[in-house]
Amino acid sequence: MRAVAKYGALATLGSLVLSTLSAAPAGGADFAGTSSEARGTVVAAKRAAAAGITFRACPKAEMLPAPLTCGTVEVPLDYARPDGERIKLTVSRVKASGRTGAAGGDGKAVETVRRQGALVYNPGGPGSSGMAFPLAAKMPEWKRIAAAYDLVGYAPRGVGRSAPLSCQNAGDFAKAPTLSPTYPTESYKRERISRAKAYAQGCARNAGASLRHYTSLNNARDLDVLRAGLGEKKLSFMGASYGTYFGALYASLFPSHVRRMVFDSAVNPDPEQIWYRNNMDQSFAFERRWADFRAWVAKHDATYHLGTTPAEVQRNYERVRAEVAHRPAGGKVGPGQLHAAMLGAGYYDDYWAIRATALSEFLKGNTKPLVDQAAPRPAAAVGNENSNAVYTAVECNDAPWPTDWKVWDRDNTGLAEVAPFETWDNAWMNLPCAFWPAQRRRPVDVRTSAGELPPTLILAAERDAATPYAGALELQRRLAGSVLVTERGAGTHGIAGGTNECVNDHVEAYLLTGKTPVRRAECAPHAAPNPVSLAEHTELRRRLNSGVRSESVEASLEHGSSSRPTAYTHERRTPAGT
Repeated sequence: MRAVAKYGALATLGSLVLSTLSAAPAGGADFAGTSSEARGTVVAAKRAAAAGITFRACPKAEMLPAPLTCGTVEVPLDYARPDGERIKLTVSRVKASGRTGAAGGDGKAVETVRRQGALVYNPGGPGSSGMAFPLAAKMPEWKRIAAAYDLVGYAPRGVGRSAPLSCQNAGDFAKAPTLSPTYPTESYKRERISRAKAYAQGCARNAGASLRHYTSLNNARDLDVLRAGLGEKKLSFMGASYGTYFGALYASLFPSHVRRMVFDSAVNPDPEQIWYRNNMDQSFAFERRWADFRAWVAKHDATYHLGTTPAEVQRNYERVRAEVAHRPAGGKVGPGQLHAAMLGAGYYDDYWAIRATALSEFLKGNTKPLVDQAAPRPAAAVGNENSNAVYTAVECNDAPWPTDWKVWDRDNTGLAEVAPFETWDNAWMNLPCAFWPAQRRRPVDVRTSAGELPPTLILAAERDAATPYAGALELQRRLAGSVLVTERGAGTHGIAGGTNECVNDHVEAYLLTGKTPVRRAECAPHAAPNPVSLAEHTELRRRLNSGVRSESVEASLEHGSSSRPTAYTHERRTPAGT
């Protein structure tokens, strides 16, 4: 999410994209130390500290295996009234193992490690749950961190079983196939305006007066109550994507409560960017990332036969779009579902091989890979609708949005001329904010002074589209003493715990010792994905399943298909209706 004007290709749009928002902000920054919400947070945190969190076997609904345990922490719905209605947030944990290595296991000597408290994680969204995060304790990249920290995940307010929010029937939300016109007609725009109004009304109808309390500020306050409930005097926290934004709010509200904070793939916290301009900048950035994917596919034409140039790959992609518009694949994959699947390649390059395979096989007459990857899963419908409801409520409540459709139409029409891949789908996702019935707030000016905050660590991939690089630079300017680690030439969204050892070494050193590199450090990009055809992937999987294990086989599977663990996935969910 980025300042559009900083990109040369958009400079010619001038004030077109950077239109003045037509909605005046309601209220003001309410995080001052004398505010009723601040006093309410103190009350709630003291109450949580006294009660603690009782961890037991996780309920079946969470589908989380032992040794994970689960509990709840109680927070006020409205921090201005801490003794009023309260809601419970679900929490998961794996306790610190206290040692690394395993005698007789991986051959490494056992090392006893001092426990350093709890490490709380949020994967972003808004609307994503971190309940599965403690599963990362079993992964090699997290072993040393999991030895020293209890790994703690949780579902933010509104998400999962944490006072879940819903705005629409899940079946209607997951309806497929759907359209996804790059240049929508006037009649299609009118249809989407009508749907956006209905969605906003659905949120208000289902949530009632509680709707206005789903905000980033309340997410930050909830985090402090969770800290207290865990028995931690100071918070160690890792936030990815949107998690960096309310993590930065936390740092501004509670700097003395911070122990260590990692901001992975940073949202631009400039109040002028939240959230309308950030979404416009994100749409622009995805155009470059889509180009990266097409260039990689063209480089491996011998495997995929989709063209030797990015332009040829684009033409073949348009062939697939036209065919699924005429005859949806599997009866469920239309242009909307196709686009949502390809957007995943914009987030993660470990999707590139399977997405390219799906396009290639489709053009050969085999629709199964595309259907497998893009068709909505009925079992996920409720969770996806819930996630989108929370996303919408938080972003609409956080800040002013244009309330005049003419502003949206003008800005997105202009942007689509240079960034057609994601512009309009992103606009439709956010359009309910134009008709939002709850009070909008003025975004907080995230900022800390020298010496106010312990050193914090910011991670960014230079070509990340979901949270473009300028956001990391802006966050570093605003958090005094913060350090930025950049993965140059890479674009995967969320880089902690991935395949880049340089990045992981910086994260591990910081969390385990508190040490940071110089003010700005750089890592070379992680390895590009291996091109794997469907036949090759099938054979590799057969060999692996039959017990033929080798580093080369596993590496080919890992880099040729999606191996990203759900423990720290933070891809924005694109509604099926876009």
